[in-house]
Amino acid sequence: MRKTFAIATVSAIALVGCSSSRHATTGSTSGTVVVFAAASLKNTFTTLATSFQKAHPGVTIVPSFGGSDTLAAQIVAGSPVDVFAAASAATMATVSNAHDAKSTPTVFAKNSLEIAVAPSNPLQVASLADLTKTSVKVAICAPSVPCGAAAAKAFASANLKPNAVTQEQDVTSVLTKVELGEVDAGVVYQTDVKSAGAKVLGVNFAEAANAINSYPIAVVTTGKNPTAAQAFIDYVQSSDGMAVLQAAGFQQP
Repeated sequence: MRKTFAIATVSAIALVGCSSSRHATTGSTSGTVVVFAAASLKNTFTTLATSFQKAHPGVTIVPSFGGSDTLAAQIVAGSPVDVFAAASAATMATVSNAHDAKSTPTVFAKNSLEIAVAPSNPLQVASLADLTKTSVKVAICAPSVPCGAAAAKAFASANLKPNAVTQEQDVTSVLTKVELGEVDAGVVYQTDVKSAGAKVLGVNFAEAANAINSYPIAVVTTGKNPTAAQAFIDYVQSSDGMAVLQAAGFQQP
């Protein structure tokens, strides 16, 4: 028997009009839709869902944000989820290979890595190579997490090894370590640096081009509201949804 996990970080969200959607959705768009989404999507999905709910007050979306690998494992274990938005194809494959993806996953956005440092950049971090210095304490995501897998790929492409003093389970935790001054630098997404505003400074590095993450989304079989779930996915991929994602720094799929 599958085991149901508790859902963390809950807030209410819901639907926008179908006029800007890429696909038409039939059936009733009402009830509760449980959405599991990568931690790096928290700000954008909250914004998207707020407008979604105003247009369709009959739908309540209950989101849970975290590391994509953890969320995928919970879905496979039987957690009731209507929509899964992952930060990598590999974590979405965990769900698809278990036959828990009701619809074919679609890539709706891409994201690039960036180095986050304190606003004053006291150690003058300017490149990925600087993160190998013993004097620079670095936070990265764990290898099983999409941001960690991407970071590992970027370092490997340059034949470098970071001075990582901590490996976190999601990109938000890496960013928080930098903001609190617990580390000197963290490898996060460009969208995370942008959302942090004046709290951090972003440092671009050439190797990021070798490790761009694609974000797939799909309706999940363990959920109970596939019609409203598809309507939410349609909105994410609509012109309105894309505008919100791109304003946050996500790239087009």
